[in-house]
Amino acid sequence: MFLSTDQKERDSATAYRMTLEILGTLAGAAIQGQIVASAHMRKHCLDPGNATAAAAAAGYLGNNGSGAEIVKSEVHSMDFLSHSKEVYMIAAGVVGGVFLVCTVVMFLGVRERDDPYTAKTEKQIPFYQAFVLVMRHGPYLTLTAAFLFVTVAIQLVQSNFVLFCTYAVDLKDHFQNIVMTILVSAVVSIPMWQWFLQRFGKKTAAFCGISWIMPFTLMLVFIPYVVVAYVVAVASGLSVAASLLLPWSMLPDVVDDFRLANPYSKGHEAIFYSFYVFFTKFASGISLGVSTLCLQFAGYDTSSCKQKPAVAYTLKLLIGAAPVAFIITGLVILILYPISEDVRLRNRTCLEELR
Repeated sequence: MFLSTDQKERDSATAYRMTLEILGTLAGAAIQGQIVASAHMRKHCLDPGNATAAAAAAGYLGNNGSGAEIVKSEVHSMDFLSHSKEVYMIAAGVVGGVFLVCTVVMFLGVRERDDPYTAKTEKQIPFYQAFVLVMRHGPYLTLTAAFLFVTVAIQLVQSNFVLFCTYAVDLKDHFQNIVMTILVSAVVSIPMWQWFLQRFGKKTAAFCGISWIMPFTLMLVFIPYVVVAYVVAVASGLSVAASLLLPWSMLPDVVDDFRLANPYSKGHEAIFYSFYVFFTKFASGISLGVSTLCLQFAGYDTSSCKQKPAVAYTLKLLIGAAPVAFIITGLVILILYPISEDVRLRNRTCLEELR
């Protein structure tokens, strides 16, 4: 927050940070994908229904070798599970090591600064009073609520995309490439959104960027072809970039607005940031809970290679209709967000005078 008191420099730093965050996600997907690729090279899925039918037919025909074949298949399946466990543990160790290195770099490389805006005072406000002040700040509640719904929508798509590609449409062989396309598109589009928010304002950029994903997810549901999937991946990357960049770019403006309303309250930025992160993680939990509950009601069987038609229909709803409904709700709430470009510039002038 206090790397710079200039809003443009702060927005630029946010853009660099989000670009590197998406690059990290891209690198993680690539590293783990390469490590665990051997666990998905072999066909290991044996439909229990087909196995039972084959055994019954073999027994009816007097084929004494059918039992041995089934035992051999089970041994092969156990070997596969053992190999999968090994490669996934290796991938977890590598990613965990990278995470540890990055944490050490951040801890040693970032220095905190005192709040340069607020008046010097010896009065310390207890945490619960500061928490009440923050939670009563209208722009913060509006921004958090809007992006909570948007985050639920994005998480619904992310958490169900692999199942959608496997059981609802025939795109499972392209899943890894589609995900990489989304991430590359997101990385490339961050500078574009940074220019866009400087040119047209952050609120306008949020509306344009987040609403962009809605027609394309519906297109993938109704036109599930490979070419369409890659077009949707590129377009979705644009929205993913906007949904990651814009809230972190708008949150410091909310903190600035809070400073002007409470000039003698200092050091509450951690409450703003930590509770925003809490609500985004809460949104992830909501999306996972909703997805699991819907798939359970649809009859999803984790041990089966083929799912019921109701599962495919549910996955289409979780990828198409549900995210669109959540995004529309979030954008309607975002209309009430009061910090326009004029307000932001006015706050900047007032803070410079206060400093």
